[in-house]
Amino acid sequence: MTDRTIGVGMVGYAFMGRVHSQAWRNVTAFFDLPVTPAMRVICGRSEKAAEAAAARMGWAGFTTDWRELIRRDDVQIVDVCTPGDSHAEIAIAALEAGKHVLCEKPLANTVAEAERMAEAAALATGRSMVGFNYRRVPALALARRMVAAGELGEIRHVRAVYLQDWIMDPELPLVWRLRKDKAGSGALGDIGAHIIDVAQFVSGQDIVGVSGLTETFIKERPGGRVTVDDAALFIGRMSGGATASFEATRLAGGRKNALRIELNGSLGSLSFDFEAMNELWVSKGGGGFTRVLVTEPEHPYAGAWWPPGHGLGYEHTFTHEIKDFLEAIGNGTDPSPSFADGLRVQRVLEAVERSDGAYTEIL
Repeated sequence: MTDRTIGVGMVGYAFMGRVHSQAWRNVTAFFDLPVTPAMRVICGRSEKAAEAAAARMGWAGFTTDWRELIRRDDVQIVDVCTPGDSHAEIAIAALEAGKHVLCEKPLANTVAEAERMAEAAALATGRSMVGFNYRRVPALALARRMVAAGELGEIRHVRAVYLQDWIMDPELPLVWRLRKDKAGSGALGDIGAHIIDVAQFVSGQDIVGVSGLTETFIKERPGGRVTVDDAALFIGRMSGGATASFEATRLAGGRKNALRIELNGSLGSLSFDFEAMNELWVSKGGGGFTRVLVTEPEHPYAGAWWPPGHGLGYEHTFTHEIKDFLEAIGNGTDPSPSFADGLRVQRVLEAVERSDGAYTEIL
């Protein structure tokens, strides 16, 4: 191993495993980094599926035992892409073994698990980060830059929604995302976690209290009873004084991946929709909105890719995530969002579940 090479082991090979694998494969082709990742081993429960995933996605080896992966001397980074019920056990074991850890969102299934993970991260020698990839959309990173520079003035309103329709068919089987023991919650944790993080990231403010409700519309599916929410709505207060509203649902017919956020400030507004992810709409001084095509070299991340006007896609956000994680490791700095940030999101999720229409403060 050269002094610039860092071995990676990944646990999980489904949707998130595929997109993370693409990011690990491609990141050094577009970004100059202080360390170079080597895709050492992928882990899954099925030996046959793990072997096939390793061959297809570019991993040098495979295993069915994540503890074996953590013990390997040639693995310095553990990438956790499993359902939420195993995040805490895997991530804490990896941190205690001195590994760097990237963990998919939400950080855990419960606040108690997330607290243990954040505590382990604070004591660990390795770096850790939770994978809220939408922070790495160039348009949202540009939005954050504008807010931080004061271009919108005092932020007064934050409104965010995440709309999908992939579980509309009542004959869809009871997949793991519809089981509380595996997923922790439904639309709330799956996609609501993203808009919580995006709202806090772009606005620069924390959510300090919420009043919300959740609903399960399709209570029985082939395979058993649904034990998570189909939809969640909540309002909140931000630490800087802004009011906020949120909606997350996987039953919005015709909406495929509509993560939308709008901020209104004393000097202007901005608006974003992931289904047009290369665009940011900006209003200054009360005038109409102007479209900004976020593909210029000076825009966050965009300069590493294609000529201006050539848009990026969903998969690029994960490449940016891996790039930022490797830079932090190589430079000896703390990556963001941290496990403490992930815990903050988990507390908001729990507060929404507990509120049932009442106002719940978040410690």
